Amino acid sequence: MVIVIAGPTGTGKTDLSLFLAQKLNGEIINADSTQIYKDLNIATGKVKDTKNIPHHLLSIMDITEDYSSSLFQKDSRKCIEDILKKGKVPILVGGTGLYLKSALYDYQFSKKENNNYEGYSNDELYKKLLEVDPNTKIHLNNRVRIISALNYYEANKRPYSAKEKNDKLLYDTLFIGLTADRDILYYKINKRVEDMFAQGLLEEAKNLYDSGIRTKAVMTPIGYKELFAYFDGTITLEEAKELIKKHSRHYAKRQYTWFNNQMNLKWFKVNYQDFSQTENEVLEYIKSKI
Repeated sequence: MVIVIAGPTGTGKTDLSLFLAQKLNGEIINADSTQIYKDLNIATGKVKDTKNIPHHLLSIMDITEDYSSSLFQKDSRKCIEDILKKGKVPILVGGTGLYLKSALYDYQFSKKENNNYEGYSNDELYKKLLEVDPNTKIHLNNRVRIISALNYYEANKRPYSAKEKNDKLLYDTLFIGLTADRDILYYKINKRVEDMFAQGLLEEAKNLYDSGIRTKAVMTPIGYKELFAYFDGTITLEEAKELIKKHSRHYAKRQYTWFNNQMNLKWFKVNYQDFSQTENEVLEYIKSKI
């Protein structure tokens, strides 16, 4: 049995994973693309106290190195197999949907083409797309996505609308999703940002800024690039803080959309006043399925 804990930022996935690992003899596999890297701690919400629970794929890469979903697929599957062989429960936790999808499903990464279709009108491109992908939901005037879909078809000989739709699971898996009412979640996200600053986010970001490193690892997580603009003098600290909150809220919304479309999660509404109630509710659900 493999357990997945997913959902948007700010819902308590880390705390729940630690609780379940203690109760179910589990080991945790990080499925957050930003927590893969060393030195990215506060902005990424990296666990501070692992409670002696083994954690895998956490802080394994240098910020100057590249890491990808295909690498995670290979690494996470090895972790899952190793944990299962020990008679323990693998618990994947994180908000990077593609990491979870690639690890647990028979997910094939696509090849790429790079034809810019220069000289074609939007109508001509859309007609070409309909010929190879009649089920497309891409809008006629979304030229960039139409070209991307055509290139995908040319490289993989299958329609873009079928991408990421393979629902063949490789493991016996329980999918847990944590959710909250939007107003409550947004309040918690905003407070979480304030807490990050209290924990030293500004200093962490300044150290990265002074390093001069601007790799994808550094520029992807919410929290650093916004503060880099403050260090550059283009915005105020308060403006940077508000941008971090705004981007975090938008990211949570995108996460909801992705998980609802791509995974069949059993959603649990978080009780922020008494999180132990949420923990026990999830535990009882898992026990009923084992």
